[in-house]
Amino acid sequence: MTRTIHPDLSGAAWRRSSYSNQAGGDCVDVAERFDVLHVRDSKAPHGPALYFDGASWTAFIGELKARHHRI
Repeated sequence: MTRTIHPDLSGAAWRRSSYSNQAGGDCVDVAERFDVLHVRDSKAPHGPALYFDGASWTAFIGELKARHHRI
């Protein structure tokens, strides 16, 4: 059985990621809460959010940059 965790993000201070398209296209919002980075689609703010611990987020971004993905 897989358990899904839904942290309470009602008090999270969301901000637009500096890597987002500022023209309103491909945008993500990020919030730090409980020492975890949460990421959501800015066009669906009440939809699901991904969450990463600091080390996982750093590794993810590092891999994207190393492979020259557009971020």
